[in-house]
Amino acid sequence: MDLILPDDLLERILSYLPLASIFRAQAVCKKWHEIVNSERFVSHTLSQKPWYFMFTSSDEPIGYAYDPILRKWYGIDLPCIETSNWFIASSYGLVCFMDNDSRSQLYVCNPITKKFRRLVDPTGMRFSDYSSLAISVDRISYAYNVSIVKSKQVPGDFFQWDISIHVYDSETMVWVTSKTEVLSGWRGGDESVICGGILYFLIYSTGGTRDSRHGLITYNLSNRSSSHNLLIRSFIPVPCSLTCGRLMNLRDRLVMVGGIGKPDRPDIIKGIGIWVLKGKEWEEISKMPHKFLQGFGELDDVFASSGTEELIYIQSYGAPLLLVFDMNQKQWKWSQKCPVTKRFPLQLFTGFCFEPRLEIAP
Repeated sequence: MDLILPDDLLERILSYLPLASIFRAQAVCKKWHEIVNSERFVSHTLSQKPWYFMFTSSDEPIGYAYDPILRKWYGIDLPCIETSNWFIASSYGLVCFMDNDSRSQLYVCNPITKKFRRLVDPTGMRFSDYSSLAISVDRISYAYNVSIVKSKQVPGDFFQWDISIHVYDSETMVWVTSKTEVLSGWRGGDESVICGGILYFLIYSTGGTRDSRHGLITYNLSNRSSSHNLLIRSFIPVPCSLTCGRLMNLRDRLVMVGGIGKPDRPDIIKGIGIWVLKGKEWEEISKMPHKFLQGFGELDDVFASSGTEELIYIQSYGAPLLLVFDMNQKQWKWSQKCPVTKRFPLQLFTGFCFEPRLEIAP
């Protein structure tokens, strides 16, 4: 076909293919490979909605990726990651993985092209009780920052927790410990995200008579001179009593998906809500309709959730069910059924959202 059609017309035809087909098309011949990888083609390729990768095994990093445009699942292999319980964060086509044991193995990869880079070991305490991972990619330069928030109990004092923030810069390829502080009555967890140069992470109550078990801390990554300010002074209350919270960046807006606890049993979910942070106030966007909520369990931490651009994915830990919420249309709908079945009662499912892009590499 490339001997008959001029390059510009062939380029236009290829640009209308779904991303998975475009990636396969580059293997057809040398001409197609050159077109698909050309700067002009990449810049004019139709934008893709974010995909969701669902792990189908707790032992191996295998699974399927969901394309919401074609409503299809694709079997893809992830580079670098060894098990599905690794820490995972994504931003603009890149995904960051960190192992759950030593928490010193860090990789940044493009899950579509399989290109990856191993980062140098992070600074600070090697072992921590809790860690959270975040990545932010500059959409123009493709430079990126990776942050790790580490939390470790002060020996002999469950009320006191050491918090440290470590930031990696892809341009200098160096880790910097940006902030250390001891929090009283609060500890870090495994939820953090970067929005507009601000690092947000959830903290969790370690006891006392507080009304809420969760809070939000902010840290300005672009203004390190403010590092002398106490983290606890940036505290933002969550909008209601939550069983769990999931943070995500949607077009530089901080969005939280949270399990709403029952008034008399805060560890039991009565609903799932979505909020956007505006200043220091939360604005409710939507609550999951009851007909969808029935697909989730009742205990405090029963779902995974991540999103980017205008889509939010919410997945049940107990079944390969994936619910999609469109922020623009305010619409809830199930994805097409994932081509996997539950093999045993205690099998767990999880996953993450990422933007499928061909042009970016770590």
